[in-house]
Amino acid sequence: METEGGMTVHVAPVTCRQACSTLICFIILACVIFPSGCSDDPTTPRAKSDVVLVWGNCGDGQCDVPGFNSGFVKVTGGNNHSLGLKSDGTIVAWGDNGGGQCDVPDLNEDFVAIAAGGDCVPSPPCGNPSHSLGLKSDGTIVAWGNNGYGQCDVPSPNADFVAVAAMGYYSLGLRADSTIVAWGANQHGQCDVPAPNADFVAVAAGVFHALGLKSDGTIVAWGSNQYGQCDVPSPNADFVAVAGGRSHSLGLKSDGTIAAWGLNADDGRIEVPAPNADFVAIVAGEAHSLGLKSDSTIVGWGWNYLGQCNPPAPNTGFVAIGAGSHHSLAIR
Repeated sequence: METEGGMTVHVAPVTCRQACSTLICFIILACVIFPSGCSDDPTTPRAKSDVVLVWGNCGDGQCDVPGFNSGFVKVTGGNNHSLGLKSDGTIVAWGDNGGGQCDVPDLNEDFVAIAAGGDCVPSPPCGNPSHSLGLKSDGTIVAWGNNGYGQCDVPSPNADFVAVAAMGYYSLGLRADSTIVAWGANQHGQCDVPAPNADFVAVAAGVFHALGLKSDGTIVAWGSNQYGQCDVPSPNADFVAVAGGRSHSLGLKSDGTIAAWGLNADDGRIEVPAPNADFVAIVAGEAHSLGLKSDSTIVGWGWNYLGQCNPPAPNTGFVAIGAGSHHSLAIR
């Protein structure tokens, strides 16, 4: 009982059950008014932030992103497995694990870049095990999976790396001093970086050839050149990114156009669809290519037997792309 202004007011005690009921009512009301903030449904707008979408060859679970699909910043793929880098520095791996390529070593933290190798010939199903790479924030590289050619044996000193790449059965690392280190299978000279090994700012791996982007915007390519995949078309200038497939290569120019060269076969893997403009990122699988446009749409071309060139609808809102041998990945 309380006295206020000469009046006697009787205050009934609030029981725990009454308080909980009131709180539940408020929660229900809030969820009705603001549904996206109260749901754990992964289809809600908030839950779908930075999700990975995968399409194409899905026979070994490489399209089935495990756990809560959110918070990804980078994606890539090997033969039949996929890798995703999260914003908290952890790596998620899924799909075929025949060579241990999905067993991310401890400690799974502080990663800033990822790459995946493998070689699927001539087409799925692919029985060859792959390998995976993770670059740490301290400049070291962690490698795991198939090591039949030493592709997981990072050369000493394992330090000062700023980028990684892999395909086939070899690996590439770009150092802070702008040199490239290569290790693993070298039957076509894909690990023999041409002199002068200097002034590189990006690296890419095809199955049997490799590419390096120089600070002056030129591309250097080495290894197998059976189909002209190392013959950078003229003018070799103004490139800002590179990518390699099994027997073809891609270069992104500063004006947003893509140059493609090497094997074209009958699937048009080096025929960039019109309009060849406004691209901001490129990746290549064994026989297909993807380009991300500035309007956040994806363009795919090349071998499309399993639909790896067909991005899922709606084709919008994409922020990053990746490619495996015969599957494609993107973050939206």
